[in-house]
Amino acid sequence: MKEEIRQNGKVILSSDDGFSIPMFFNNLCGKNFSGEKYRIYLQSVAFGDMGFEPGEIGLYHNGILVRTGTILKL
Repeated sequence: MKEEIRQNGKVILSSDDGFSIPMFFNNLCGKNFSGEKYRIYLQSVAFGDMGFEPGEIGLYHNGILVRTGTILKL
């Protein structure tokens, strides 16, 4: 199963390993981190390394949107 995280119609992350993309999605939406750890994750990983920006993101399974979330603006 191909899983993707998209933002503004663009695929930012994708994988077919079955677990990493949902984990990244939760990280980006603040479900796995909060407070200072979330802020550091966004600044150093999401915005810096992955190319995300604040705003809405979508989690897709085989091209079908299954969840949406929001990356907070710092």
